[in-house]
Amino acid sequence: MAWVQIGCLLLVMFGSFGTDGLRRKSKLGLLRFPPLYSDVSNPSDEWFTQLLDHFDPTNNQTWQQRYQVETEYFTEGGPVFIMLGGEGPVYSSDLINSNMVNYAKQYGALMFQIEHRYYGKSHPTSDASTENLIYLTSEQALADIAYFVEGMNVQYNLTSDTKWIVFGGSYAGNLAAWVRLKYPHLIHGAMSASGPVLAKVDFFEYMDVVRNSLGTCGQSCVKAVEMANRRVNQLLKKKSGQKTIEHLFKLCDPIDTTDQNDVWNLLESLADNFAVIVQYNNEGLPYSINTLCDIMTNKTIGSPLMRYAFVNKILLNLFGETCVDYKYNKMIEQLKETNWTSQSVSSGDRTWVYQTCTEFGYYQTSESKKEFFSNDFPIPFFLQQCSEIFGDKFTDKEIYDGAYRTNAIYGGLDLQATKVVYVHGTIDPWHALGITSTAVSGATAILINGTAHCANMNPPLPTDPPALKAARKKVGKLIGHWLHES
Repeated sequence: MAWVQIGCLLLVMFGSFGTDGLRRKSKLGLLRFPPLYSDVSNPSDEWFTQLLDHFDPTNNQTWQQRYQVETEYFTEGGPVFIMLGGEGPVYSSDLINSNMVNYAKQYGALMFQIEHRYYGKSHPTSDASTENLIYLTSEQALADIAYFVEGMNVQYNLTSDTKWIVFGGSYAGNLAAWVRLKYPHLIHGAMSASGPVLAKVDFFEYMDVVRNSLGTCGQSCVKAVEMANRRVNQLLKKKSGQKTIEHLFKLCDPIDTTDQNDVWNLLESLADNFAVIVQYNNEGLPYSINTLCDIMTNKTIGSPLMRYAFVNKILLNLFGETCVDYKYNKMIEQLKETNWTSQSVSSGDRTWVYQTCTEFGYYQTSESKKEFFSNDFPIPFFLQQCSEIFGDKFTDKEIYDGAYRTNAIYGGLDLQATKVVYVHGTIDPWHALGITSTAVSGATAILINGTAHCANMNPPLPTDPPALKAARKKVGKLIGHWLHES
């Protein structure tokens, strides 16, 4: 499904990796971390009373925001570290299993994790209907963080000189940098991992990076993917070829090529098999770029088309799916569900799509001149979904205006926040919309060669490449410098 294939953010997420419970989620979501500290139990959920609308003083409606706290490493007078939730539910295990724990041990920090409004169990309204989603904005989320900080300062009797450092990955990486920009009197510093701070509607560069990343293990891999995709397009033009595609790729329904949206959705789903592995590249998944290249260059499997189908098969098996569910109208109907208990809402899919339509774009199209996937899923395919899901007022112009407004508010790649460290990996396609070189005095950018999405947030492993180890160490030193600065 095209819409749920959006990131650690958008930004349009993988479930926890294990023998069961793994679910194909967005390409803009935070990977779940494997258990690391078995001697520490998961903190319980707690609830903080938030205002529904921080920008209307006449609106006194409130709601309950979920958060967790860990005091294990806190020393009197120490800092406070806060892990920001993004476009999906937060899990208490993430608070104690991320690399933030190592910094908390080092500096004696009190640790919090807060869930983003409209995701997980943080429900500001009775449902996720379009009229209720008007309170779902990054600006409201940043104000939630500010009010939470003020509230915890009181609840934990923290002194006025207590320093708060925020951590976030992907969309939450954006929030980390933006909350430092907007509320510097409350947030002393920020670690932003894989944050696409530049809102962009037609994010064709995403697939460019996927292509380049596959090219790191040889252009023969790239050529094989292009040949396979070209063959899929050829087969779709004839009835006999359509039957071949249905069989090879285990489609849930017969192909009807008279519905262009079904074709686009199918082609995007097959391309996402590669995009999602490239983005995470062995970070929480059993497959990597090398896995893809080994398959796509293995002539014993058969033609490039057969290898393409083999990749699809291993992804279906990984996520426990029996077939490729590519029907466009079915996807739209699922995303139109509004109950908190429905799959599209509880997973965060509907609410994240709303944010892409109103604030960010981030649509990973095939519009690149490099034509890695030809023009298989062009920008109109994505834009039309906003109006079909949320209503006619979500026009193309409104979507582009929303991204323009976001960049005007926060600065895009000219974001002027100090005491922020931006961390990206060269393999991660989202680095194309992130700050990868330092331009603002007082901010630092780290571009890690060969690493994927949010890699520096994962717990350290002995097998981590030297550049990743060095990046984590540099972040720790920066935090130390910030804590000694006023």
